[in-house]
Amino acid sequence: MCGRLSQYHGIHDFVAVLSIPDALINHVGDAPLARYNAAPTTTLAVLHQHEQRIYADNLRWGWRPHWAKDRAAPINARVEKVAHGPFFRAIWRQRLIVPIDNWFEWVDTQDKSRQPWLIRRADHGPVFCAAIGQFPTPGTDPRDDDGFVIITADSAGGMLDIHDRRPVVLCAELAREWLDPATPVERAEQMLLFEGEAAETFEWHKVDKAVGNARNQGAGLIAEVV
Repeated sequence: MCGRLSQYHGIHDFVAVLSIPDALINHVGDAPLARYNAAPTTTLAVLHQHEQRIYADNLRWGWRPHWAKDRAAPINARVEKVAHGPFFRAIWRQRLIVPIDNWFEWVDTQDKSRQPWLIRRADHGPVFCAAIGQFPTPGTDPRDDDGFVIITADSAGGMLDIHDRRPVVLCAELAREWLDPATPVERAEQMLLFEGEAAETFEWHKVDKAVGNARNQGAGLIAEVV
């Protein structure tokens, strides 16, 4: 996963697919999010659960533990290591869903340029990315080092021609289970390793190279080009 995504629908559009009625504490607003070209360190809308309520909050994309200040904050965590390595130990139990519309990948071409591709669900529904992070619980104040990482898996099995890594995407039912604090960590790891959406769930197309500049925004960036 190259680290660029779109999040342009409104938060209610994403939550509606999760079928969690009357349970949202919304801190991101009701308007469309309109983030067509979100880059690392961008503040994105995320979903997390506290007790029986779902919270929508804005959170920075990227996180590192306090003892790793000498390195850049990663934006992704490899599913093979996230549950057992020391780097993400402090946030492994703090699960999030990052609801997005699509993400972008870049592929080298024969003329040595790089062609961006958009990847989305074939049914054009929300993409629920499994993530973990550090975020304020109700009644606590945000911290300067709050943030999140998206969990990625090997793309083998149909998407290797686009990129060798992709986010772990969960169906709506599994996304609800992932968010639930009562879900055991062993079960959470099983979902990541074996139950993410398969490659045939997705479709992809070429987009304009203007998406390479994170300052560029707008619906034109997600349109297919020949």
